[in-house]
Amino acid sequence: MRQFIKYLFLFFVTISSAQREFHVFPIDGNQIKGSISGDGSIDNPWDLETALSQSSERVNGGDIIWLHKGIYDGNYESTIKSTIEGKYITVSAYKDHKVIINGNVADNKPYVLEVSGDRVVFKNIEVTYLGNFPRQKSNKSFRAVTGINHIVGEDCKFQNIVIHNIPGSGIGSWKATGGTVIEDCIIYNNGYLGDRGQGVGIYVQNESEKYRIIKNNIIFNNYYKGVEIWSATTGTNREFVKNVIFTDNVVFNNGSPSGKPWANLIIASGDAKGVNIAKNINVLNNVFYHNTDFNDYKNFGYGNSITLGYTPKALVENISLLDNIIIGRNNALNLMHIRSAEFRNNLVYSGYVHFDKSSLTALETGNLNFNNNKFYTRKLNGFRILNHKDYNLSQWQNTFNVDKNSEWKQLKYFDINPVLKIQKLSSIPNQFNLALLEKNGNDVTVDFSNYNIKKGTSYKIYDLENRNTVVKSGTISNDKKIIFPMNLKAFEKPLHNNIATKSYENFGVYRIVFEEDAKKQNIFKRFFGWLF
Repeated sequence: MRQFIKYLFLFFVTISSAQREFHVFPIDGNQIKGSISGDGSIDNPWDLETALSQSSERVNGGDIIWLHKGIYDGNYESTIKSTIEGKYITVSAYKDHKVIINGNVADNKPYVLEVSGDRVVFKNIEVTYLGNFPRQKSNKSFRAVTGINHIVGEDCKFQNIVIHNIPGSGIGSWKATGGTVIEDCIIYNNGYLGDRGQGVGIYVQNESEKYRIIKNNIIFNNYYKGVEIWSATTGTNREFVKNVIFTDNVVFNNGSPSGKPWANLIIASGDAKGVNIAKNINVLNNVFYHNTDFNDYKNFGYGNSITLGYTPKALVENISLLDNIIIGRNNALNLMHIRSAEFRNNLVYSGYVHFDKSSLTALETGNLNFNNNKFYTRKLNGFRILNHKDYNLSQWQNTFNVDKNSEWKQLKYFDINPVLKIQKLSSIPNQFNLALLEKNGNDVTVDFSNYNIKKGTSYKIYDLENRNTVVKSGTISNDKKIIFPMNLKAFEKPLHNNIATKSYENFGVYRIVFEEDAKKQNIFKRFFGWLF
């Protein structure tokens, strides 16, 4: 035992000597105030602007900048960077403090937080606009702003960040930001009204050979599209819409605040020269949904969940869509301008599956690998090549030698396991995102037997469309099963404008938080769990 304590002591001496901690408080903190003249200590802390502008001689890889509770008013630019390969600077809320960066200030900067610097982790914060502000482009005082504008810096991470109510896009992560990870975030209600809804949840590009990862985010109710892996730029003669892994996300009802459903995800390029094409993009294990009445078997109306391709001059290439749930209305799935793609193990609920004639060559030459899918469409001939021909499943299989092991049924026979997704957060212990669908709006029983949760552990369930409201709490029983309520009208709060629509009672997205009694926790985890 003494030997163990000796090694443990040496371990913590090593860790403490390598890792430095700095502290930040709001400049108008009630007791402790951050300032430009601080040294980053707990007794003489920095303000946020000062902390985010430190040189790598002062703050570098392995260091932590703790943000203490409060509202940080301003538009901030982060230029900190780690010069140590494999080590990150972490900027995080301190313990369980609520940290809000509020961009609604008298400033002309087009961002709330702009990031440029390698190997920096931002986590456990909220980025938003507080108070009143215009969201009509025609308003003279309107200003379009991006919540987090990640302009340069590779291998960064954005974890467990809530980005909402921004009069523009939630997060833009641009071409010179390869290797970046965006995970466990909640991104909603971002955008404004112009001639249409504008502002997306995530806008992402990448010119690096490093793959960027977008994982386990909840993205909904943005004024325009949910996620754009895209570039409208033409004539650059460079490729920068490539090498992206989009996995385990739930993306739904985007466009709702502007009064029209827009694509939950688009992968495309508008390059008329066909050089900067979207390529090498994997879409894996996601849930895409637009409000759908499963008792209306006609399923008319616009409600696009996925679009591939924008112009036949820039056909997308090497796109993988595997194990996704894709639900919408007439045009839920638009597989338009494609040179090569694989589409396997997906479930699709749509009026039709739409293709453009520009994808015919890929179909005829075997560059579209479609198989093991489940399709539910309104018409018997549910596979439509626009301005060309509609096919039933048998014709589709025999004409193009695709979907040999796939199934097709009409909408009225739609059936699905109501537990669409359970995804544990990687950045926070004992928390899970869930997406549930029960087409008649009945409550859903979820089994947590596979997640090593002890009997008697307490839990709280939050509806992520009203994310601060607990819709149910209790303790988990011996069978590890919890009933989730689907009819949440009793808990609903008004949405942020009178156009936005909450998801129907048949669909719900939740966060469940398990909380063990602190007295029963292992002492080692209680005191040193922050290291892991």
